[in-house]
Amino acid sequence: MAVRIRLTRLGRKKKAFYRIIVADSESKRDGKFLDIVGTYDPLKDPAAITIDQAKLQEWLGKGAQPTTTVKSLISKAAVSK
Repeated sequence: MAVRIRLTRLGRKKKAFYRIIVADSESKRDGKFLDIVGTYDPLKDPAAITIDQAKLQEWLGKGAQPTTTVKSLISKAAVSK
């Protein structure tokens, strides 16, 4: 079972809001997930990114691989602090 850290979409049409989640790589985009690590709201100016660093480090330590989009969000969140 490969575990990925990725985005899942919430919100309504034209008002997207995302959760940063940990899920099995074969599960659907909005399907089952293991844990919520943070949120991403692209509609705010600047985009609001919140990440629970403790949970993120725990899952990375267990071998979870972030997607390229989530990698960029993690780096942006680290720069903004």
